[in-house]
Amino acid sequence: MITISLCMIVKNEENVLRRCMDSVHDLVDEIIIVDTGSSDRTKEIAAEYTSRIFDLEWTDDFAAARNYAFEQAAMQYIMWLDADDVLHEQDRIKFAQLKQTLSWEPDAMMCNYHLAFDEHGNAAATSRRYRLVKRSQGYRWRNPVHEYLDITGGKVLQTDIAVSHYREGDHTARNISILQKWMENGGKLEGRMLFFYANELLDQRQYREAAECYEDYFRESVAYREDRIAACSKLAECYHHLGQKEKKLDRLIKSFHYDVPHADICCSIAGCFEEREEWALAIYWYERALESRLPEGYMGVVNLACFTWLPHFQLCLCYARLGQLQQALEHNGHALSYLPEDANLLENKRRLEQALGIGSVIESLEGSGNGHCDEANH
Repeated sequence: MITISLCMIVKNEENVLRRCMDSVHDLVDEIIIVDTGSSDRTKEIAAEYTSRIFDLEWTDDFAAARNYAFEQAAMQYIMWLDADDVLHEQDRIKFAQLKQTLSWEPDAMMCNYHLAFDEHGNAAATSRRYRLVKRSQGYRWRNPVHEYLDITGGKVLQTDIAVSHYREGDHTARNISILQKWMENGGKLEGRMLFFYANELLDQRQYREAAECYEDYFRESVAYREDRIAACSKLAECYHHLGQKEKKLDRLIKSFHYDVPHADICCSIAGCFEEREEWALAIYWYERALESRLPEGYMGVVNLACFTWLPHFQLCLCYARLGQLQQALEHNGHALSYLPEDANLLENKRRLEQALGIGSVIESLEGSGNGHCDEANH
């Protein structure tokens, strides 16, 4: 059976740390807590689970702090979590089984990372992250903010274990400050750092400045495929808010330079045609979303709604606009198979069934197609 060191960096996490620890402490063999300056009860709570608590002066460098935590580990594998992460029971079971039965020694293990949730608690957005690494490989974290594990070479195990992230607070101002200080100290805004800086500007609703950074990013020759595709979607969002609809559509289509059409991109393109009231074209692109499959090993953020209920919901609205009520009802039914308790879908079902053969129900259908699409994709 493999042994695992859990390594975490924390600061003022008294509201969430116990929840995280309770979900994982009995699954690992050692817990390393690196505190970067807490003024609350964080270290007191951490002491309930481990004696290996270290103080580290904060230097505006997440990678440095995580690397320091990794350096304290003594077990065969190192696992990382943030204080606002949780392993739910089904994932605890999978994790325990993996630890007990793993028959070979991968150099790194990939897990799902659920980043957002719907009103029913189901994952709405997810990505893939390296979650455990073999200590002997000496893998390091890179970048002072939006840090990532630099995994080059080695054998990787893909798992369906999920870590659920319940973000506390808005860190955009902090992240921009770190990036600005990094630039003042000679750091160059290029590559992933330029992409991340653009993301922070977008989160601050500085759409014009963010768009300029994304355009600069596309002029660079080397980049991760996932980052390129995400940048297309985010740049399209900037142009949406700037009222430049043609540029919005162009940047969405630009994503096809880097991969097959993804469902979230297809839904956004369909939304552009909905805005024009070109229902047949919108239908075409929502149907492409239903056909979309992510390439194996894709590590970008995935909007799960676009791969499940959302295209069906939008197709219901589009077909209703065309007066094709039977098709609208069928797609509303498909959406209900994913969200069986959704009040809007249930009301749509009732009204469509009532209206079939009587007349149009365009005005009676609940919700706005463009509004739901934008909310899901942004």
